[in-house]
Order: sequence, then structure tokens, then C-alpha cells
Amino acid sequence: MPTVLNPLINFFKPGNMSPEKKFRKAVELIIGAKPSNMEVYQLAFRHTSASKETTIKGFRESNERLEYLGDSVLGMVIAEYLFKKFPYKDEGFLTEIRSRIVNRETLNGIARKIGLDRLIEFDGNRRGMPHNSSMYGDALEALVGAVYLDKGFRFTRKFITKELLTHYDLDALINNNANFKSRLIEWAQREGKEVRFVIVQENGSRHFREFISQVTLDGEVFASGNGYSKKKAEQSAAEKACEQLELK
Repeated sequence: MPTVLNPLINFFKPGNMSPEKKFRKAVELIIGAKPSNMEVYQLAFRHTSASKETTIKGFRESNERLEYLGDSVLGMVIAEYLFKKFPYKDEGFLTEIRSRIVNRETLNGIARKIGLDRLIEFDGNRRGMPHNSSMYGDALEALVGAVYLDKGFRFTRKFITKELLTHYDLDALINNNANFKSRLIEWAQREGKEVRFVIVQENGSRHFREFISQVTLDGEVFASGNGYSKKKAEQSAAEKACEQLELK
């Protein structure tokens, strides 16, 4: 299983290399080829908190548009990969496994594993940044969008399948039923219970927000959880509810 994190660290040690050259070398190491359009890669790592004004009134430039593009490309490539790898699995299985692969928490982990956390430009304290901040996964999707614009679809597909998917343990993803919300809802339907998820609190700044979710059963608060997205908070609350109900 390849990893580029350790070699990447060397680029950020003091030396004679200019920051621009260090960045170019880091991108080359991550994508496995010399980048042609450096501007698009610089934009890929510019978080919304560090967005810059443009000549277009009211438009600030960040990696959000590239994230949108990369999300679509990543989803399509993974869908094709799973379609070919599992020729006898139905649509529901393929959809569930793709969802687990592009899960924000999973993408955060892959992004940090390949060293993207050292390249992101944002307004804040890097040491104080939570490891599960969606910023890392967002940057990974933006990088996929940048690679697509710079190198085209064929190269991007190879980058995703050879450089990103190799960090996944597909067997573990398949065997791990980590969708606690779905598990809880299925239990409630069997038992004739009414289950609801409610976001009861939001903490933090606009860019680094934490959500608190409660799960209720028949109108009574049963468990609560937190996360750096509404979906993650609901999953956290559902996981705690499943633990109390001893749902396997």
C-alpha cells in the first residue's frame, strides 16, 4: 500500500528550495506526474476561510468549485470501478459501498494519509484543527477536480484507482456495517417505534462548525451525539442508541 506522507514531510523542512518549488514537488509526488497548471492546484488547497477577492463583484475564490467538480469525478470513477469489480452484485450493494468509500470521514483520513493537511491554505491554527474536520476531505475532492482539469479524465481515473483506492481495505468496508442510522431505523420499523433525528445545537465558527444531534424514540430523547457535519452528528447519535439497544 503506497504512502507519500513521509517523503512529503521532507519538503517542509528548512532548506534552499523556494516555497513555490516545494509546492510543485509536493503536488508531483502526490499525483505521480509533473503538474502543468499550477494555478489550479493552488486553488484546490485554498479553503473558504482563506478565500480571495476577484474582479467579479461578490465572488471570492476558494476550492469549493473544484470540490464540486472533484466530487462528481470521484463518484463516477468509483462507480465504474465497483461495477467492474463486483459483476454479480446488485445496485443496492454498489451504492452502499460507494457511499462508504466517499464518506467524508473516510476521505478526511485518506487526505491526511497522503499529506494534504500540510498543503491546505486556511485562516486558523493548524494545531488546533480537529482531525475529522471536513476541510481535509474537501481538499481531496478539490484535488481530484484539479487533476481532471490539468491532466484529463484518463489520467484522473488512473490517479484515483492506483493512488487513492489503494489506501482502502475494501473487504473491511464491505464487512463493516457502520451505517448506524439505517440500522436504528430498520430496528424501529420492526418494533413499531417512531424514530427521529434532530439537530439541537451548533457550535464553532462558520468554517469549523460542530453539530449536536439527538435521537428520539416515540417522542422521548434516547441518545445524543456530535460531529463536524449534520450527517456525522446523526450517525454519532445513532451509534450510541444502537449501543444502548445492543443492536449488532
